[in-house]
Amino acid sequence: MPTLQKSTFTVVKEWLLVTLGILIYVLAWAIFLIPNNLIGGGVSGISSIIQYATGGTIQMGYTYFVLNAILVAAAMVILGMGFGAKTIYAIILASVALRFLPGLIPEKFITDLVFANGKLLSVLMGGVMAGIGIGMSISNGGSTGGTDIIALIYTKYHNVSPGKVILFLDFIIIGSSLLIPSFANSIDPVTHEPILDAMGNPVMYKLPFVEKITTVLYGFILVTVNSSVLDMYISGSQQSVQLFILSKEYEKIADAITHDMHRGVTVLDGKGWYTKQDTKVLMVLTRKSDLNLMLRYIKQLDDKAFLSVSSVNGVYGKGFDTIKK
Repeated sequence: MPTLQKSTFTVVKEWLLVTLGILIYVLAWAIFLIPNNLIGGGVSGISSIIQYATGGTIQMGYTYFVLNAILVAAAMVILGMGFGAKTIYAIILASVALRFLPGLIPEKFITDLVFANGKLLSVLMGGVMAGIGIGMSISNGGSTGGTDIIALIYTKYHNVSPGKVILFLDFIIIGSSLLIPSFANSIDPVTHEPILDAMGNPVMYKLPFVEKITTVLYGFILVTVNSSVLDMYISGSQQSVQLFILSKEYEKIADAITHDMHRGVTVLDGKGWYTKQDTKVLMVLTRKSDLNLMLRYIKQLDDKAFLSVSSVNGVYGKGFDTIKK
């Protein structure tokens, strides 16, 4: 029986998409969020608060890496779960990119695109880019870690959904910025460029409390946009499909799907009314993202197989979604 394996092209494509997703996520922070001293949720939000509080002395990349390393270690001890190579890679790449990428963005580009168009546009663009980046990474097996690990640990001992825990943590993180001082570069109101001192260094000023309240409100908008875009991206890639397969090689196909793809197969009795012959019909439910691979594999076993594919609104059970209480 042929073994179902991902081709080299598929493996390379997944790693490239994880890399691209992380870079899009970091660019959202480097271009739109950090220059405006905006705050988001999760570990990135905590890291940004620390960076603003220290006037940029402690860069986001350092805090992001340390906090994620602690969370991953805690999850391995408490949950007994391992994290794949793509997750470790994504965390390290995001940490390095957050440390160096903001300094590579030309100031004129940020001035013309970000400062000249206001914070609201930055919140919307940053939230959309961050959601797409995280969604692209998760859909290809990567993860940025963060507060979802805390949610998994908490829900192990409490009957509450992880989504509610993550949303609660995001609100706490964003709201806590009111209690922590923040420093930002002084911007010329006419040229929208940073004001420099005699030594050529940016002049820093402490954000007044009123401005921090506005920043918190923008943070809530950012989290909402980010999560909405992420949900749309993930729901598109994790949509389920239902297949009906008619083939003389139904036993080989059923064994291959069960053993290699780890998907359940239901064998139904059927009868072809034109031929008046009894036949077997395979019914399979799988993720839309796995469909092309499954179709190629079925064709490899029987290129004359007859199939129908249809989308389903919801699939609940082992290997799919869980019915919420």
